[in-house]
Amino acid sequence: MQIIPIHIAKEVEPGDNISDLIINSGDIASGDIIVIAQKIISKQEDRMIELSSVVPSLLAEGISSEYQKNPHVVELILNESKQIIRMERGILIVETKNGFICANAGIDESNVKDGFVTLLPIDADSSAEKIRTEILKKVNKNVSVIISDTFGRPFRMGQTNCTIGISGMCPILDYVGTKDSFDRTLHVTAIAIADELCSSAELVMQKTTNCPVAIIRGYDFKNERASVNELIRPQNEDLFR
Repeated sequence: MQIIPIHIAKEVEPGDNISDLIINSGDIASGDIIVIAQKIISKQEDRMIELSSVVPSLLAEGISSEYQKNPHVVELILNESKQIIRMERGILIVETKNGFICANAGIDESNVKDGFVTLLPIDADSSAEKIRTEILKKVNKNVSVIISDTFGRPFRMGQTNCTIGISGMCPILDYVGTKDSFDRTLHVTAIAIADELCSSAELVMQKTTNCPVAIIRGYDFKNERASVNELIRPQNEDLFR
């Protein structure tokens, strides 16, 4: 299996065509998995906000005072969230409107010009599907597309890249019903392969190398319709909420 970094020479701006940027920057083959950093999707979809344009509510002002956070950022976190899960030590863990549990609703001040932040894409599955379809039409290559973002993990230090949008492959490899090496039937094992692929891609994408895209080549997968919602644990199965 190969992980091939794709460097994008220009700063992505609203309205840029992501599929063209990828096609012009790398050699795509059918069967490739293309992992794309959320940041360039958010920039292309104009999900950038100038903080000075945000008017903090009384609630945002109160939270920012208590937790030493920018009230403009807190207001955006509230706007992008269904509910607050935890507030502690200056960190807001929320459930986003997309259903993700993450810090600060995925709002990020890195790799954008001063005074701006990026928000998560409104529908990253649709974003991934659009790029996958355009690549198929333009260069006749049948690929899978994953959009990734960096999330923290309960009970583990450090962050890892996770899937927030997917098209063209199932995000979970389900072993339930198969036999292990001792001929016992597996009942619960389901591997989040899309997240594992995102983490693998981050090894070449990194954060400071102008490499927001990676091609994973040589991983065998079934091309099918899927959604990131398959990776989101329902609240009634969540042991920690």
